[in-house]
Amino acid sequence: MNYKVMGRFISKILAVEAVFMTPAMLISVFDKEYKAFISFVLSILIIMAVSALLFVLGRKAKQRFFVKEGLACVGLSWIAISLLGCLPFYISGEIPHFIDALFEMVSGFTTTGSSILPEVETMSRGMLYWRSFSHWLGGMGVLVFLLAVTPANGRSNRFTLHLLRAESPGPNVEKLAPRMRDTAMILYMLYMALTVINVIFLLLGGMSLFDSVCTAFGTAGTGGFGIKNDSMAGYSPYIQNVCTIFMLLFGVNFSCYYLLLLRRFKTVSKDGELRLYLGLVVASITAITINIYHMFGSIGEALHHAAFTVASIITTTGFATVDFDKWPEFSKSIIVVLMMIGACAGSTGGGFKCGRLLLLLKSIRRGIRKTLNPNKVEVIRNNGNAVNEKVISGINIYVATYFIIIFGSFLLIAVDGFSIITNFTAVLSCFNNIGPGLDQVGPTCNFGLFSDFSKIILIIDMLAGRLEIYPILILFSRDVWSFKR
Repeated sequence: MNYKVMGRFISKILAVEAVFMTPAMLISVFDKEYKAFISFVLSILIIMAVSALLFVLGRKAKQRFFVKEGLACVGLSWIAISLLGCLPFYISGEIPHFIDALFEMVSGFTTTGSSILPEVETMSRGMLYWRSFSHWLGGMGVLVFLLAVTPANGRSNRFTLHLLRAESPGPNVEKLAPRMRDTAMILYMLYMALTVINVIFLLLGGMSLFDSVCTAFGTAGTGGFGIKNDSMAGYSPYIQNVCTIFMLLFGVNFSCYYLLLLRRFKTVSKDGELRLYLGLVVASITAITINIYHMFGSIGEALHHAAFTVASIITTTGFATVDFDKWPEFSKSIIVVLMMIGACAGSTGGGFKCGRLLLLLKSIRRGIRKTLNPNKVEVIRNNGNAVNEKVISGINIYVATYFIIIFGSFLLIAVDGFSIITNFTAVLSCFNNIGPGLDQVGPTCNFGLFSDFSKIILIIDMLAGRLEIYPILILFSRDVWSFKR
């Protein structure tokens, strides 16, 4: 294990975090929130001190990288930015308990949106900004950002590939450009462009600049931290509809947008994952609208709230306009299923991913055909291309690991004594980076009811879910920390 190169890279990540904390500090100064300002200053100094120490320790690192370095570096980086990123909440006293502050920060960076706060409107604007911005930074990935702005040479390109694959959500990372650094830059340019457009549309709806920016951060990162106690319920139907559209847009694989810029419309229209994603959205909205029509009295209003909720859940954003925990059981069942499926690979959304589901369904179909005709040789294809059997095997392993973690976490937090629905949807929500669950962790509730032990379990779930499991799991492997090659 090349500890020095890992330390040097983590030092750069922490430096990026300190820089991005500065706008929140300036907002605190502008609003005369001096307690918040001091907490940001102290936090930045602590982060820069740790960054400098790691840089000095890793200054003579040799450029030797392996897959395990890439995975471990990603896992440790996210733990580091979460531990240090929560300091403003803790130092200021706005979240006085450290585990709670850490939970809130991890929820922010992993774009989960689950909160322990019963009141968010009492927080200072600087803290609200940092809380929402963590969604935007974590949505595309802080390491992807660093790779996009850091010059790279041929020797480091392989390490760059390991990092990008480990942090980017989805079963695989497609190269949009010959160099991975260029791919990272393209992704972030598209990400920023869509975010700016989102802000403009929110401003046109009469939303204040601060609210528009914070809401766009939550939408773009599919995070869902609201700056109002009622999430999005108090805003106009126009603003809610804008959020619905942009949540769905950010749930699409960003490579599709790149292909659209290249005018490869036919390729995008035939994308199997995109078709599955849109099909699930349309089918879910239709079913829920019919099921909840009697609760609203108008097909238009029922459609409006059904569309917003489906977009929020399948993209794992977590915004809410209504308390969907009061909906009929059929609608809530659809919501739970969407929690697990999630958005497209290569988007900012979480969950199992539509790409994996598509390949899994094709694998099941092939299994049935082979049972009927054992001698038949059939290759699984996706978008006209043959899928490597290693990819199918990897998905099968991921499915097994996915459910083992969910059921294991479910059993562990059950010691707190809450209902099965509360515990199960809390785990689903955190592991799939959604935000609200059902029952006592529904859209009008929060996660503050859990014990510190359960919160730590849910923190691990959030990190594992955001990083596609393995970058976190390998940190518990003894072989990774061995000094032997």
